Formats: sequence, C-alpha cells, structure tokens
Amino acid sequence: LRGRGRECAELLVLPLYSALPGEQQARVFEVTPRGSRKCVFATNVAETSLTLEGVVYVIDSGFAKENQFSPKTGLESLVTVPCSKASANQRAGRAGRVRAGHCFRLYTRNSFEQEMPGVQTPEVLRCSLAAAVLFLKTLGVDDVLNFDFMDPPAPQTLVAALELLYALAALNERGELTKLGRRMAELPLDPMASRFVVGAEGRCVAEALTVTAMLGVVGLLFFRPKEKALHADNARRLFCRPGGDPSTLLNVYQQWEQTGYSVAWCYENFLQHRALQRARDVREQLQGLLERVELEETASQASDETLRKALTAGYFTQASQLAS
Repeated sequence: LRGRGRECAELLVLPLYSALPGEQQARVFEVTPRGSRKCVFATNVAETSLTLEGVVYVIDSGFAKENQFSPKTGLESLVTVPCSKASANQRAGRAGRVRAGHCFRLYTRNSFEQEMPGVQTPEVLRCSLAAAVLFLKTLGVDDVLNFDFMDPPAPQTLVAALELLYALAALNERGELTKLGRRMAELPLDPMASRFVVGAEGRCVAEALTVTAMLGVVGLLFFRPKEKALHADNARRLFCRPGGDPSTLLNVYQQWEQTGYSVAWCYENFLQHRALQRARDVREQLQGLLERVELEETASQASDETLRKALTAGYFTQASQLAS
C-alpha cells in the first residue's frame, strides 16, 4: 500500500467490540466518505448483532473467544478456540447483504469440514454451575447429579458446584439448602457474590452492593484512547486505593455519585458512562431485593478492613499466595 501511494483510496480503519465506548462504536455506522474505503476489525459481536451496510468483503480468521470453566481450579477464563461451522456461515453472510460480496476464510476446507464443531459448545458445558445448582436446590431437586439436563454437564463440574456451595454454607453436610442458602438464592448473582452481600450484614451492605455492581462492569469501565494514553493512565492511577480492586471500584462509584452521575466527569476521567450507568441500574435492582433477603442498607463509612472481611466471606476460594 505504501508503495502505491496516492493510487490507493483513503483507508478508514475502525475497531468494533462490545467494550468499546458507544461513541466509537457509532463511527462504524457513519457513511464512508466518497473515495474512501472502510475496514472494520470486529469480534464475533458482528456475526448476528448488527448489519453494516455496504460490506463487500469479509475476512474470517476461523477463531472465537469463549468463557471456559475449570473445575480443578474453580476459575473461568476467556480462551481462543476454533469457531463453529454455524459461526463461520454467519460471518460469511455478513458479506453481500446489500450487494454481491466475498468471504475469504483463513483456514482450509479440511479444517472447516473435519475440525470445526457444528455449533458452539452449550454454555452449561463450559461454565460454573454453582448458581444453577443453588437454583435447583430451591426448586426441591435433591439429586442434582442425576438431574435430567438437556445437555448433561461433566460430573466433576457438578461436584465442584456442590463443594463450593457447601464451603459457602449454602448447603449443609447432607446437601440440603440452609437458611443462608435460601437468602443467597434470592439475589440474582453468582453464589460467591451473594455470600459477599449477605456476609456484609450489619457492617457494610451499602458498600457491598456498590462493589458487586461494579465488579460486573469492571472490564468495560476504563477506556484508553491511543492519542491520550498517558492522560488515561494517570487518571486511572488517581482512583487506585490500597485495598485492591474492590476498594478502587468503590472509590470510582462514590466519586461519580458525588458529581450527580455526571457524563462530563466520566469523559474527563476516561470512564465509560454507559458502564457506570449499568452498574447503577444493577445496584438499584439489588437494593430493591434487600427486604426479601432480610437485609437493611444502613448508612456507613466502612473501613477497608471491614469491606475485606465481607469480601472474604464470599470469595475466600479465590485467595492465592504469591510465590517467592
């Protein structure tokens, strides 16, 4: 392209992924200037969620990212895996929606036919089942291991879920739901997050609600434009607190709250207002469920130590020791 110089039309290179700020996502849908060409680098959010007018060529890498749960470590991770045939066909369908187009696949026909799965692995087979098992227990399903799932998960995944719920005191030694477990089940959260909120009773319920809501948007919270990377890093550093991520997230939300939920303040501090608004909505939803969980949100200025104690009640299984 550099060698051809002015012979090539101007190329507009735009990213598109779910965590991208809304105003930057909107640039993808703007009309391409006459004499220019638009090139969009997108995740699989572009497979089915939206249609870009005028797309003529699609280049398919043949890969996708998906969450996978390891019963051994108890952790979920985002891994790159070959996409399914169904996804590949969806990607090809993005080309030529409004006129004839072409899809270039960066893999062989043999890989498509022999190595790619027909459809994506169902989520129940690749995620933690602790929340699902807790819900089944509230429905009176005692023998979870022999429950008739549409897509039966691995036994070790179910065992890991039962062990976690027992460790959180949501189940007793006979596998029966405890009173604490019933309270946890009233909250539409991961069991560890539910245990954190319930464990904050009488100490820091208000802060626990905020941290829980903010943890759900932590990956979308900060943005770092290339041309202002240094300013964004400095702004983020100012929010940091010694108590770690939970204390930092709490600090961000409280400062935003003090500004009257200002959009301009978010922009000045390189924070995504949409993410903070989502956290606020989640917090208000949880706030409305406190009576059902027999909790009261009392005004408090909880110390970092108090918050860490409540966090430990729910997330102690995530503790690790730094190797020297």
